[in-house]
Amino acid sequence: MAGRKLYKSVNDRKIAGVCGGIAEYLDLDSTIVRLALVVFTLAGGSGLLFYIIAAIVMQDDPGYGSE
Repeated sequence: MAGRKLYKSVNDRKIAGVCGGIAEYLDLDSTIVRLALVVFTLAGGSGLLFYIIAAIVMQDDPGYGSE
């Protein structure tokens, strides 16, 4: 697991690629991550704040297209 970095997904994105990138990093289905984000958003709004901050801070996957 050493050396792995969290990036926004370039090929599995709906808005900014944050959920797709988290799903790739955790080796989960991106639908599960998106549903968790919706639950956190509806349970107080923290999910939306997290998504906005992550979309600004996370970088796009630099390895995309080089394969």
